[in-house]
Amino acid sequence: MCGIHLIWGKGAKEESIQGLLNESRHRGPDQEASFSPWPGLWLGVNRLKILHPGPDADQPFWAPDGRSMLIWNGEIYNYQDLRNLLQKMGVEFVTHSDTEVLTHWLRIFGAKGLEKLQGMFALIFVDLSNQTVLVARDKNGEKPLYYHQNQDRLIISSESRGVGKLAKSKLDKSQLEYYYYMRTPLQGKTFFKGVKEWKPSRFSLIRQHSAFRWDNIPSLPSAQQEVSKNRLQELLLDAVLKQFHADVPVGMLLSGGIDSTSLYSLWYQETGVPLHTFTIAHEAAYSNKYGDAEAVKKLGKTLPSENHLIQVDQTIFWENWEEYLRTLDLPIGDSASFLTWLIGKEAKKHVKVLASGAGADELWGGYQRHQAFDFYWRRKDWLLRLKPLLLKLPLNRNWEKFLTGIEENPKRTFMNFSALESLQEDLFSDHERIFDERLSSYKQMLDFDRRVYLVQDVLKIQDSALMAHGIEGRSPYLDEGVIQFWKEIKSDELLLGKKWLRQILKDRGLSWVGNRKKTGFGLPLLEWFSEKGEFRERIFQELATFKKDYQDILPKVTNELLEKPENHVKSHFLTLYNLFLLAEWLKIQKL
Repeated sequence: MCGIHLIWGKGAKEESIQGLLNESRHRGPDQEASFSPWPGLWLGVNRLKILHPGPDADQPFWAPDGRSMLIWNGEIYNYQDLRNLLQKMGVEFVTHSDTEVLTHWLRIFGAKGLEKLQGMFALIFVDLSNQTVLVARDKNGEKPLYYHQNQDRLIISSESRGVGKLAKSKLDKSQLEYYYYMRTPLQGKTFFKGVKEWKPSRFSLIRQHSAFRWDNIPSLPSAQQEVSKNRLQELLLDAVLKQFHADVPVGMLLSGGIDSTSLYSLWYQETGVPLHTFTIAHEAAYSNKYGDAEAVKKLGKTLPSENHLIQVDQTIFWENWEEYLRTLDLPIGDSASFLTWLIGKEAKKHVKVLASGAGADELWGGYQRHQAFDFYWRRKDWLLRLKPLLLKLPLNRNWEKFLTGIEENPKRTFMNFSALESLQEDLFSDHERIFDERLSSYKQMLDFDRRVYLVQDVLKIQDSALMAHGIEGRSPYLDEGVIQFWKEIKSDELLLGKKWLRQILKDRGLSWVGNRKKTGFGLPLLEWFSEKGEFRERIFQELATFKKDYQDILPKVTNELLEKPENHVKSHFLTLYNLFLLAEWLKIQKL
């Protein structure tokens, strides 16, 4: 795992690349290097040593003939298969690293070889013989990559902050509205004007820094395979065994829920090796609502682990808040980010790799909005007819959001369910093209979440929060084999409510985990906001300052909410926290 950087064109010098290295040192504290392959091009890398930690796998990694080199961030899970193929072609290896395998693979096959890579990656491969640079990002968007380009230069980096500072970017005001509704900037954008996200599954063979075109990494041909619970179990076990492999200690985020427990049970029952696991423990007053600690304690009777409970309360929150803020590359309006960061802080003492259940909810219908959409889709006509009448009834927050969000257009309805509030037309149109019309309506929604919410929220949180502490995050549910299997499923019924994952747990005597009520992974914000004290007062104070300083560029809905935020705690506590996070982050970034 690493931070990778490139400056090509005007301003490409050692001091500039060093600035990018300084911004991302936490991503790779084990080794740092910079190099200029030719005048006008500088590369830099921060390396976190996971596989083959010796110096002979350091980056930049050079091909034996000295004509090409690689810097990259990620893991290639099928590297052993690729290594075997290369050996049959006569390639000799001097290390056991996936870095050396990847270097030879790209040297021989170039961009055409990208489709065979199974794993997570952002890479820069330089061919000195023809002065070209191949840049690519993995299909799932697990590893981040950002860029800024104009006629004078191209800047590429694992983090947006360094690019924004080097490009002297101002705040992209247009993203404030997206953030209000969706908790993130628009896909492909950042809060730094002119700094863009390199989209997942995209590559480019760049011949000049001032212009390049996008290409998509081809998908592997779909292999006809049995669509069954047993086949899914086999694929998940294979993913776990591959992704839990490293030359450094590996641990797991364990909540006692369906996703993480399924993975850990597969690992332990196959290997019998207990791992370090990490679980958030909330205050006793909230244990009924946030009961992960008790669930993991119960789980330990059948699936032993070296479990670490990470305590969370308001005191711990404020003690860590500023440090957390300073590590954030981009603010994501999701309190799961802070909790993941807190886990990373403790996990750093024990492991260098953490696996998680990321991706399971998006693939297997685990969110409340998926259930809501299924309910809407099956009863669409009569719900729309009765909507005006039902909205006149006294409703709780969830039912009010549901009824307010339903519309004739199913895509718009799902977006309303996904957003904090029903979307305006222009915001919806920016996302409408992402839906895959070839899929059923329900699977379209899951696929949208996989390609947007998972990338923009879940995976960004996992990468940023863990890499802040020099820890690599891995996501077995996003393994190539599992994704291909998911694509083969035609029945919506099999994708509702994680049916097969529940059955896998039942087969292992863990049906109680599958029957356990799903709890959100986040801070008890409503409870904290409802209490008089520092949390509420400090946030309201900061929001008042935020409104005063930014009201001229804030969306109308934001200004209206911030006029009297204390009146909107019950209905908008998530939004209030999100805006507080944004305000504090903008202050640190001086935007």
